[in-house]
Parts: sequence; structure tokens; C-alpha cells
Amino acid sequence: MQGKQTYYLFRFLLIILSISWLTACSNEEILPKPKAQLRLEYPQAYYQKVDFEHFSIEKSNLAKIERVSGKKINLVYPAMKAKIYLTYNQIDNNLEALLRDAEKFTYEHTVKADEIITHDYINEKDSVYATINQVTGNAASQIQFHATDSIKHFLDGSLYFYAQPNYDSIMPAVKYLQKDIKHLVESLRWK
Repeated sequence: MQGKQTYYLFRFLLIILSISWLTACSNEEILPKPKAQLRLEYPQAYYQKVDFEHFSIEKSNLAKIERVSGKKINLVYPAMKAKIYLTYNQIDNNLEALLRDAEKFTYEHTVKADEIITHDYINEKDSVYATINQVTGNAASQIQFHATDSIKHFLDGSLYFYAQPNYDSIMPAVKYLQKDIKHLVESLRWK
């Protein structure tokens, strides 16, 4: 009987010693795993020319055209739940007012924006002068832009998502659509 007790005591001490040895050898700090982030990958965009009454652009194959009126056109991205609103205006001694309204609209987002980054685009050959404003943060619209020839044509655009504005979540889509908007502006031609 005493041999059995010694066996159990020896076994118990061996288990305690093994556990102590395993935990003592680990000098690494145990950290919880970070929450997984959804990895969004979008296909490569292919562009096709689209003619409208006063201008032409090249739009992505992922975008569908939604005509609202003669002056308003939307590019809808169903897979991203996004829409680029385009509004065309003819300049009739109102260029300053159109520019002021476009800038005012952009800076209305400063309440929720962390930063507004402005990029100017100039194509003197085709008379396209544009400004693209990228809004970072939880603003309602992440990109606004306007383009003009300073004489006759003015195009205003803005990007919206059909989702609660959470910049971290929509950032991959914003970066993807930023390239599309840049291509749209670079391919813009007046009629």
C-alpha cells in the first residue's frame, strides 16, 4: 500500500515540476490576437469611353451609368455600394459662383473630416483644369472634384457610399475609386 502512495506522490511531483518547467521557459509576453480585418480586393478596372452631350469620359467597367437628368449623371458601383454623382453646368458669367459652391461643399465635410488633401490637375492641351479633394475620416463623402475649361464647361463630382461612414472599413474601396476618379478627370474631354 505504501508503494502505491509513493507512486502517486512521485507522479504528482513530476506533473507539478513539468508544468513549472514549461511555464518558466516561456519568456514571451502573451498577447491577444488582433481582430481580423476584412481583406477587400477588387478586379482590375478596364475603361471605356462614354459620350455625353457636353463632354466625354472614360468610365470603369465596374460602373453603371444612371441618368438622372440632362445635367446630372451618376456612376453606380453596385459591388462597392458606391455612387459618383456628376453634375454638369454651362458657364454663363458664373464661374466664380460655381467654384465657390464646389469648394463650400467640400469644406462642409470638415466637421467629420480628419484631413482634406487637395490635388490639382492641369491639361492645357484639352483645356481641362481640375481639383480633386480627398477627405479622410468619417465624412459622408470621401472624394469631391470639379473640372472646368474656365470658359464654357463646369463638371462637379462627389463620391458617396451607401454605408455608415467608417473610414477604416471603406478605405480599400475609397483607394480603388480614387484611381477611377483620377482616370475620369484625366480622360475628360469637352465638346
